[in-house]
Amino acid sequence: MTTTAPPPRQTPDEPSTPGLAARVSLGRAFRPVSTEFLLITSAALLLTGFGLVMVLSATSALDGGQNPFDHVLKQGVFAVVGIPLMFALSRAPMAFWKKIAWPVLIFATLFQLLVYVPGLGIESYGNRNWVQIAGFQFQPAEFLKLALALWMGAVLYRKRRLLTAWKHVFIPVVPVAVLVIGTVLGGKDLGTVMILVLVVLGALFFAGIKLRMFIVPAVLSVGVVLASAVGSENRMARITSLFNPDDASCYYTSCYQSLHGVWGLASGGLLGLGLGNSKEKYDWLPAAANDYIFAIIGEELGLIGCLVVLLLFALFAVGAFHIIRRTDDTFVRIVAGAITLWIVGQALVNIGVVLRIFPVLGVPLPFMSQGGTSLLSVLIACGVLLSCARTLPDRRSETPAATARAARRR
Repeated sequence: MTTTAPPPRQTPDEPSTPGLAARVSLGRAFRPVSTEFLLITSAALLLTGFGLVMVLSATSALDGGQNPFDHVLKQGVFAVVGIPLMFALSRAPMAFWKKIAWPVLIFATLFQLLVYVPGLGIESYGNRNWVQIAGFQFQPAEFLKLALALWMGAVLYRKRRLLTAWKHVFIPVVPVAVLVIGTVLGGKDLGTVMILVLVVLGALFFAGIKLRMFIVPAVLSVGVVLASAVGSENRMARITSLFNPDDASCYYTSCYQSLHGVWGLASGGLLGLGLGNSKEKYDWLPAAANDYIFAIIGEELGLIGCLVVLLLFALFAVGAFHIIRRTDDTFVRIVAGAITLWIVGQALVNIGVVLRIFPVLGVPLPFMSQGGTSLLSVLIACGVLLSCARTLPDRRSETPAATARAARRR
């Protein structure tokens, strides 16, 4: 007779199933972020911090009894608001951005129209592109860049299977884009118009429309920009001065600022004159803290400082273009592509103006130039890019077979 031993008694501390370990899930909030997320975040934060230091340096020579910290504190307020907002918006799903695309574009356009309201709109250097509200000065066109990128992404995403036909590419993209850009062109801000055109063309390119359809809006855009330049005597003088770089006869007219910008860069040499030791900022360079802050960087920190800025923008571009390359979502590709061309393209245009490759256009250096609206808009745009980065698949789960299937779907 065989007897079966009774099973051992379980204690409260022992698991009921042998070999089963406890597993704790921390959820998506603690999931490791992608390399693209880290590149964009690091570049944005470093450029913003670097920009605050240079704004303080460039505005420290202002006279009139002003506190040298007033300007950097105002810029810092927008940084303190924009950086947490960037991380908060990075949590937003793509459905959220698609849903608010139309409302955001309408609101941004109405905000831009305030520049034409007497008592609110402000004109400066022939451009009417600022509003004064409750003691704060805003440039509404900066928000139009992001609004147009989101709207283009939402519209082209919904029509992604119809973009082989010209009428689906044309409507409603071209009429709405012309109307929106026209609100800025009416204020004679040609530099911002060029960036908005770049956003539209970038969205069309990353939507994958046929080349012959892309050429038509590109040619029309170039025609509008050229017509605006020819129609202004001041703009033509700035353009023609580029073809005679050794001619200083325009020193007191159209090329005063551009000459001092180049002289500031040249005087910096390899290592610069030292942080805070710029000479051009003492009333020689009118827009030292704004459009020509790159010249102050070159003068005070030399070629090394300029290369650091270029490297940070290169890291930002690498992270953003990796999102475009790795995503399978058409909306992500269009929005990320349009925002990347806006920020990186605007940086290249600004630096080209300082180097006298382009005429003076009044385009700020993203993250770095003085201007709270510009800083806030690019930080919000970075939040959208980071939101796009969160949609990318985990590299560890990208097997060769899955990568091949994704390539076939694209």
